[in-house]
Amino acid sequence: MEPQPPAPDRRDVRISHADRERAAERLQHAMSEGRITVEELEERLAIVYAARFGSDLVPVLSDLPGDPLNLSANVLSTPVGPPTVLRAGMHALKRTGDWDVPARLRVQSSMGSVHLDFCDTTLRHPVIEVELQLGAGSAKLLVPDDATADVDGMETSMGSVRSKVGSRPSHGHPHFRIYGRSSMGSVTVRRRFVFAGRHF
Repeated sequence: MEPQPPAPDRRDVRISHADRERAAERLQHAMSEGRITVEELEERLAIVYAARFGSDLVPVLSDLPGDPLNLSANVLSTPVGPPTVLRAGMHALKRTGDWDVPARLRVQSSMGSVHLDFCDTTLRHPVIEVELQLGAGSAKLLVPDDATADVDGMETSMGSVRSKVGSRPSHGHPHFRIYGRSSMGSVTVRRRFVFAGRHF
């Protein structure tokens, strides 16, 4: 067999209208998370809509989570609409089993612990956003075996953020975007452990 010519560098490939729209969507999402200002959004959108090649998008996307040249629709799809708000206060908050998982979820806790198990329910959305607003309480998120999770948007003062799952989205598998702030509590994202037929 004759060797195949190498694939062209994505930087040199001309982009489509849909690519520009998905890049703009990523910027708008970054602004909603507080990563960039309104002024920065306007400046970057002007560059995006004038872009002709993949390389034109790198300067405006390279400092944001994700591969700036990965413009596949499943990676950049962003949930819309207001989030469902769960408040724990000083008490524990736990969701397990078959519960209704919205596309956008905001969890607020001052001192209570948060336990969200996404493994035994139907995930109706390819991308699920979880915004955590934690004080001294900790949060544990258990995701399905085939899921990925991006925790780059989490900020912490004295706590910790640990993820034991991959962060790169994969077509056809659920992806979690986890962001927010934790003052003193820890945030852990992992798959469930199985021992003697029990999950934990």
